[in-house]
Amino acid sequence: MSESMLKMWISLAGMGLLILAIGLILLSRHKLKGFFSIIVSLLAYVSLFLGGIIILYIVFSGPTI
Repeated sequence: MSESMLKMWISLAGMGLLILAIGLILLSRHKLKGFFSIIVSLLAYVSLFLGGIIILYIVFSGPTI
């Protein structure tokens, strides 16, 4: 697998984590209460952080040949 294809799959995983974070934040704010809301929102913010780090890595690693 070439470096370009590997970066594509890594960036898709980062975007997936960001989309997952959006869904989990909405779920925890509107549907859940109490302890489950805290756990789901914590998971959402961790996936938001990881997705952001992955996307930043892909963007600032530069172009591939």
